Amino acid sequence: MDEIRRTLPRPALPRRGLLGLGAGAAAGLLPAGARAQARRPVPPPPAARKGQVVVGISQEPTVFNPLMPGIEVDETVWMNVFGTLWYPTPEGELVADLAREVPSVANGGISEDGLAWTVTLREGVVWHDGAPFTAEDVRYSLELINNPSFRARTRVGHSLVREIVVKGPHEIAWRMEKAFAPYLALMANTYIVPKHVLGAAADPNSAPFNSSPVGTGPFRWDRRVPGDHIQLVANDKYHGAGPYLERAILKYVPDQTALYAQFRTGSVDAIIGTGIPANFFAEAQRLPGRRVATSPNASLEVLMPNLEHPALADKAVRKALYAGMNKKGIIDVIFYGMHKPTESFAPQESWAYNPGLPAHRYDLAEANRILDGAGWARGSGGVRQKNGVPLEFAVSTTTGAALREQVQQLLMQDWGKIGVSMKINNMPAAVIWGDFYVRSKFQMLMVGTAFRTGIDPDPATRFASDAIPVRGGSGGNYMQWVSPEADRLLAEGQSSFDQERRKAIYFRLQEIAREELPILPIYQYATAEGTKDTLIGFRPNVNARQNTWNMREWYWAS
Repeated sequence: MDEIRRTLPRPALPRRGLLGLGAGAAAGLLPAGARAQARRPVPPPPAARKGQVVVGISQEPTVFNPLMPGIEVDETVWMNVFGTLWYPTPEGELVADLAREVPSVANGGISEDGLAWTVTLREGVVWHDGAPFTAEDVRYSLELINNPSFRARTRVGHSLVREIVVKGPHEIAWRMEKAFAPYLALMANTYIVPKHVLGAAADPNSAPFNSSPVGTGPFRWDRRVPGDHIQLVANDKYHGAGPYLERAILKYVPDQTALYAQFRTGSVDAIIGTGIPANFFAEAQRLPGRRVATSPNASLEVLMPNLEHPALADKAVRKALYAGMNKKGIIDVIFYGMHKPTESFAPQESWAYNPGLPAHRYDLAEANRILDGAGWARGSGGVRQKNGVPLEFAVSTTTGAALREQVQQLLMQDWGKIGVSMKINNMPAAVIWGDFYVRSKFQMLMVGTAFRTGIDPDPATRFASDAIPVRGGSGGNYMQWVSPEADRLLAEGQSSFDQERRKAIYFRLQEIAREELPILPIYQYATAEGTKDTLIGFRPNVNARQNTWNMREWYWAS
């Protein structure tokens, strides 16, 4: 490991850029060689399956039952071993997979009131063990998710399902307790499991299936070497096009610098997920025989204030803190220009994204004026206070996140100039993302997260007043934001299947959030990923949690 680090030293952070802001990287651009390669004619897929791909990831997948709690990297396995009724494309379209078509009000699959759903399934699909896939598997999967004794990954949306009826081997229907438009998106991330395998287990939570999964996906489970890799092999009975590869090896290398070194030397063919470290991105773009670019991600980096904190509860304070944040310096210098600044909680690729929100402006003088006008007067040591409440709080994030720690230092420096006493209270991931996070014990967090339901723009689980866990709610409103207007709009957005109406609703919600600042948005993530330039078919998908979503389409040009 030390030898790797000597071979690949980390470039120094250009600190002078924080003063002049002249050191932004041109993120998202392909190098000239890759652009030229991209213009060449693309060879067709091979007539017979050929070769293998080694995909480098920085975490080890460990949860192989796709209905159980896991982390994002586990989906590199789920999305290739299992199938969903439909899946999202990079453009946000839902495409039928195990279903024959995506149900809608227009095609009669969803009733006008949004309560009755009917899904016709694809015929001829078989599980990896040869058993036929039927509507019984879909019913079993939905009932298992809602079984209180099963450790389900999520029951959001699924808990509304009632009266499941199997109308035939390839048709299933159910009723919803209430109209819930985001359920289409949730089902795009709900993998179907085999009733004949998992249903025969004494306890689905500890079934042998969970370590040797059987699915309908383009690749079959082969073997796992703990601490090193997982091998998948082509499913010869796959119902769709492909796969064109014989094997896929998911190789995990926890150290991101070491993983990049293996991509640089060619030991791994593709590097995805956490990807190429920002400080190696410019170098990676110049590597011969590689195609490297940034991939959009729906998650945002935000500062999340606890609105029950006596100082942060004041909107004027949040507005001043936002004006006093050197967002351009954070993105262009600390993160080498990779990420995209944003004013919204919605990803910029979403049909619900509002591009007309006020642009952030870094202005310490304006921040001071806001606080002066709101009655926050400077006291001893220059720290402001109001009604005996000092303007001081701690910002927390994960211990060891070096670039975030640099952001904290920059915030502390700038906010000190407007009379804020900011402290740093970082802790290990296992601690900070436990009760400290979900029980709102923080004062302010620096966190990366998404504010939507699957690929649906509905942010109710993050913003609704009944989604505050510490107040008995169910959801992720850890900021404890309460807005009656937002609550009304969130309910309307969930109940309507009219996209234009929903778009107007979410545009207004973004305006409210930009004004109230229950979160202080910094940037939308962009991940630097790369492949060998002879690997065909890799396509980033902002609507998939991992960019192995279409590995069935990958093949080698030669």
